[in-house]
Amino acid sequence: MVNYPRYALYFAPEPGSALDCFGRELLGYDAYQGIDVPFPREAGLPPAWREMTQDPRKYGFHATLKPPTTLAPGRSENELMAACAAFACTPRAVPAIKPVVDAISGFIALVPAEMPADLERLGADCVREFDSFRAPLTEEDRARRNPSKLTPRQRDYLDRWGYPYVFEEFRFHMTLTGRLDPSRHAPVLAMLRDRFRDSGVRDLAVDRIALFRQDGSDQRFRVIGNWPLTALSL
Repeated sequence: MVNYPRYALYFAPEPGSALDCFGRELLGYDAYQGIDVPFPREAGLPPAWREMTQDPRKYGFHATLKPPTTLAPGRSENELMAACAAFACTPRAVPAIKPVVDAISGFIALVPAEMPADLERLGADCVREFDSFRAPLTEEDRARRNPSKLTPRQRDYLDRWGYPYVFEEFRFHMTLTGRLDPSRHAPVLAMLRDRFRDSGVRDLAVDRIALFRQDGSDQRFRVIGNWPLTALSL
């Protein structure tokens, strides 16, 4: 049984930015305000687009840094918020990427053209520094990750950190669709690449963290705090 509320540490674009508008319109959901938004009116979206985006709509437009979890016993939301603020205030190299739209594990997402070391380090820092807030992994949680389909290293990470895709397994991605039937991949990928090109976004600084909360199984995740990262002085 999953307990609520659940919290997740994500990267989410600055509200109102071109990338934020691109993502929230395609998913039909604004996680900053917790409201539905209309899909783009112009032609081009497949007739089944609402169905194709059902899964990512639940989470809002984001990239995972620390996946959803309930709070560990004795930890509070206020403490987690304070830890987020302290993390953001610690000077660090702010990663920058060239984002591209590509297929990943059966769905389509915005991913880095190349994965910079600074982004790998940011992901690893979030995994380690926020782990004390994570409730212990239950057998149900573990089973949900299909451990038999994971590599030995991924299973080790799942048992130690509650998530298999950390450190060397970390893949920064901002999901745009759910898993697609193979017949839909090519046309949807081409459509999303065209739309992303038209968005004008060419470079992306992963320069903030956002805390999302989900209040129940039938509820979507919503931003409850976001903090710009403090860049190292050169």
